[in-house]
Amino acid sequence: WKVRTINDGGIGPWSETNRFNIILTDVEDETQLPTEFALLQNYPNPFNPSTTITYHLPTASKVELKVYDVLGNEIATLVNEVQSAGRYNVDFNAANTSSGVYLYKIKAGELISTKKMILIR
Repeated sequence: WKVRTINDGGIGPWSETNRFNIILTDVEDETQLPTEFALLQNYPNPFNPSTTITYHLPTASKVELKVYDVLGNEIATLVNEVQSAGRYNVDFNAANTSSGVYLYKIKAGELISTKKMILIR
């Protein structure tokens, strides 16, 4: 690059040619797709009245995420759709549910995983 001045006094000469030296000091982390199926523990646990459930899908799948009581009764269906590969967070609000131990179960294609969570009022 080079510069020169232009003002009421006239036009000045060009400066010497200079070059920029570019030094990378930081690279942002790119979001990577998960490489394996995972159902993570809900957070917070124990919870009152809501919690977040996180899961990872390495490939597109038909996903069902349901909450059950300890007797096996279905309490809620949180997800029931085809989803692309990626990381997902789902909120579960148990405002109208009594204290106790609950199970959340995910089916993604042929993969199934279940975890326990505790609601404390």
